Amino acid sequence: MEKILIVEDDTDISDLIQMNLSMVGYDTKQVYDGKQALEHVEKENFDLIVLDVMLPEIDGFSVMERIRHTNLPVIFLTAKNSISDRVRGLKIGADDYIVKPFECIELLARIESVLRRYGKKNNYILLKDLEIFLDDRVVKKSGKIIDLACKEFELLKLLIVNKGMSLTREIILERVWGFDYLGETRTVDMHIQKIRKKLDLFDEIKTIYKIGYRLENLD
Repeated sequence: MEKILIVEDDTDISDLIQMNLSMVGYDTKQVYDGKQALEHVEKENFDLIVLDVMLPEIDGFSVMERIRHTNLPVIFLTAKNSISDRVRGLKIGADDYIVKPFECIELLARIESVLRRYGKKNNYILLKDLEIFLDDRVVKKSGKIIDLACKEFELLKLLIVNKGMSLTREIILERVWGFDYLGETRTVDMHIQKIRKKLDLFDEIKTIYKIGYRLENLD
């Protein structure tokens, strides 16, 4: 289980991030200023830091400069949206930069991407009699490779990455088909049915009435 340090002085935002990260299986630690962040990085091992820029005691940029030698992945989180702030954050070693307000599903996707880049994210998922290799885009059922269409695999991966979370049809369309997809939400329903049938996931992929779908926790 990957361990993530959340450094955010707004307790509501911090709690929201913590809830969503815990829901999909991450181990989390919350601190609320730059000084605490440095103390915990020195004492504990983390796989990634979600780091706000505007912090009490020591700001996020200063924290980043003081921990960059650790090669610890950092995603900046801030209300600032100027190009200069983004460039500064990336130049001093941050791996990504998210501007508030943001969707938690976007933060989760960026966290997953950064962890994979560092080789800290498990490529292999075991679900019932299924072996799912996310990077290789291969699904095996009882040792036999199951042929999934591109969008079917992308949809399955989205459900896995956000396990335990209810995803609306609109979010699924955006993440799997892209912003400019002109189809209707029933496209999602059709692909869900295909995945359920091919992989025998009728019980695991839940329909959330008038909302969308959720993959039940894999634990």
